[in-house]
Amino acid sequence: MSVGSGGTTTDGWDPGLEDDSGAVMKAVGRQIKLWREAAGLRQAEFGAAIRYSEEMVSSVERGRRVPKPEFLDAADEVLGAGGKIAAMKGDVAEARYPKKVRDLAKLEAESVELGSYVNTVVHGLLQTEEYARALFGLRRPAYEEDELERLVAARMARQSLFERRPAPLLTVVQEEAALRRPVGGKMVLRRQLEHLLEFGKLRHVEIQVMPTNAEEHAGLAGSLQLLKLKDGSTLGHDEVQLTSRVISDPREVQILEMRYGMIRAQALTPRESLAFIEKVRDET
Repeated sequence: MSVGSGGTTTDGWDPGLEDDSGAVMKAVGRQIKLWREAAGLRQAEFGAAIRYSEEMVSSVERGRRVPKPEFLDAADEVLGAGGKIAAMKGDVAEARYPKKVRDLAKLEAESVELGSYVNTVVHGLLQTEEYARALFGLRRPAYEEDELERLVAARMARQSLFERRPAPLLTVVQEEAALRRPVGGKMVLRRQLEHLLEFGKLRHVEIQVMPTNAEEHAGLAGSLQLLKLKDGSTLGHDEVQLTSRVISDPREVQILEMRYGMIRAQALTPRESLAFIEKVRDET
């Protein structure tokens, strides 16, 4: 069975924003506005008291901006809410990231091994913040600034799985073209390549490069991802343009596992790949 989650991508353009977080943020914003009005404060006065701009206060109250924990703590204290506003931090933390990103992050958190072949951009778990920001900035139709920052934060938050002990094994096959595409400019790409070299030296991370001149390539049908969970089961994740799906049908998962095994065998070894990335970095 394939579970669709249209509009989501792990590493590319459109993680999707049509979820339940908007309703949560509007509810939080209404509560803050009610407390502020009950205290007899205008938005500008309230903003000055908690050291945020009037524009930020307005955006939060309208549910357009996600307030940071510091915002909620300060609002609680200034408005004398007795912990009622601060208590919303848990709900806000859940709503900070798009639901579809949260769902993928939960699967990744349950994984003991993740394997991916990525053919257009650097894998999301290995992206630098500036690379991710540049990548989301290229999306058309363009994201609003608030949406863009939200998505960058979500991508960076996914990388916290490497702080787990034991950390999951991550194997990634990167297409050479993705390592040469100057997303964000040459300096952003260079720092991204240096970031890959650092991660490639970790014992729980193996990065391989699929060179453009490879004659045999089992991944020409597109990117794929495999997630081996703690309970011993394996799921697939497949995405293309506006469609993303989690694959649980054992027969389909088996096909993805076979393809990924072939892709890894056809790519450069991890040692050769790090040397290749160093070469690309020096040429950038």
